[in-house]
Amino acid sequence: MSKFVFVTGGVVSSIGKGIVAASLGRLLKSRDYSVSILKLDPYINVDPGTLSPFQHGEVFVTEDGAETDLDLGHYERFTDTSMSRLNSVTTGSIYQAVINKERRGEYQGSTVQVIPHITNEIKERIHRVAKNTNPDVVITEIGGTVGDIESLPFLEAIRQFRKDVGRQNVVYMHVTLIPWIPSAGEMKTKPTQHSVKELRSIGIQPDILVCRCDRPLSLGMKQKLSEFCNVPEECVITAQDAKSIYEVPLMMEQEGLAEQSINLLQLEPRHPDLTQWQTLVKRLYNPNHKIDIALVGKYVRLNDAYLSVVEALRHAAISIGCDLNLHWINSEDLESGNIESYLKDIKGILVPGGFGVRGVDGKIAAIEYAKHHKIPFLGLCLGMQCAVIEWARNIAQLEDANSAEFNPDTANPVINLLPEQLDVVDLGGTMRLGLYPCRVNPDTLAFKLYQKEVIYERHRHRYEFNNAYRNLFLESGYAVSGTSPDGRLVEMIELPNHPFFIACQFHPEFQSRPSAPHPLFQGFIEAASVQGNQDFLDAQGRDLVAGKLAGN
Repeated sequence: MSKFVFVTGGVVSSIGKGIVAASLGRLLKSRDYSVSILKLDPYINVDPGTLSPFQHGEVFVTEDGAETDLDLGHYERFTDTSMSRLNSVTTGSIYQAVINKERRGEYQGSTVQVIPHITNEIKERIHRVAKNTNPDVVITEIGGTVGDIESLPFLEAIRQFRKDVGRQNVVYMHVTLIPWIPSAGEMKTKPTQHSVKELRSIGIQPDILVCRCDRPLSLGMKQKLSEFCNVPEECVITAQDAKSIYEVPLMMEQEGLAEQSINLLQLEPRHPDLTQWQTLVKRLYNPNHKIDIALVGKYVRLNDAYLSVVEALRHAAISIGCDLNLHWINSEDLESGNIESYLKDIKGILVPGGFGVRGVDGKIAAIEYAKHHKIPFLGLCLGMQCAVIEWARNIAQLEDANSAEFNPDTANPVINLLPEQLDVVDLGGTMRLGLYPCRVNPDTLAFKLYQKEVIYERHRHRYEFNNAYRNLFLESGYAVSGTSPDGRLVEMIELPNHPFFIACQFHPEFQSRPSAPHPLFQGFIEAASVQGNQDFLDAQGRDLVAGKLAGN
């Protein structure tokens, strides 16, 4: 039978529950325990797929096509375990399921209420994860902050959970803030005391306190928290601010987070193997050179909008021992024409995904700049579509070329809807979502990077390369380096006579891991790193980079 850990947050939002949950997952896996991590989000949206990136950050896509909270990306990267739609639950999805059951008469005429129907549905989702993946431990993060009205059904559900499965099978972990008050010259525990009091009023006594702070907690402070919050002193965990999220599991191990969790769950004590993670952090903090990369996007005002992209870049940078110096460039700023001032010292340009016409011309301008100045370029999803539009306008001389998404009336829709998508009205969950196979063409940069004939990548898009222009595209010197197995859909394109110019319709960032960087990001950072040591790469240099990645 699985054991269960519930992670709640107090005092402020964005306290770091997701990183704590992911870190605990990493520490348990290092002890050879299997883990699955579940996120309960209190918003009424069915999923975050229709949310603005400015409000909620990126939408993380699982292999089975679920549009989920970005915390699932942390879960996957830290535990190296693929999550599914079972691992993401929202208030909207819960109520939708309950209402559908009521309409089908499954409640047999009962008055449908928050308790027991909503809470039972929440508990059933948690049990479903345990049943389907059969992990040793299911870690469940409850979104929001204790005291939020929308979180109450989730908190009530997890309160009932211990009674249902037994005290020894459940741990309640509360992540809270211990602020430093400069005027008083001391840290204050009162916010945490009130947060725990709020949690206890609901019927939940935390077993472990994880205290976010900007400096170490003194022994006296831990004793005070233990006394006032009714938590054993050894279960008061210091979670001091770290330079990198990848250091957090090591800090949590030193504080005894996993050890205390294992004791409370009555699991067998095991010695952790964190050698690989320690090496990762050591390389992260000891780079041998710096590399300047431009991320040209439309959502750069909120860095979390491109979280997985940034982490994938960082994974690749760590692997070659370089310090990633990321330049956040708003694509709208490039539409003024003063591109040189933004990109003149850049050694690699990445154009990520997105939706809508705003800022697209700036992305196209950045791609044109990368092409003409022989700067390594990587395009992701919309980044590939913009590269195709740039080709159509500047190489094929189709001046009005565009995507049908941006201009439905364009005479040259080089990016267009699939026929089966033409009648789709709803926005949520109607795109090409999740894992799809891609056949990689031989004698291409993509094949040298992947070293595989067939790969599987995650998608999140509605529009595709228009095959009516494929022959013209190939005749102009570009290459299609990846397609769907039947050859119908274009998945990757590249420019062979360029040091490193490749773009893909999928989202490779979702499959990058700290210990296993994604091949496209690895190749991009390798190429940009060489670019930083010489003015440009020739074709031989590009092959050298690809050869290094393939282990040749």
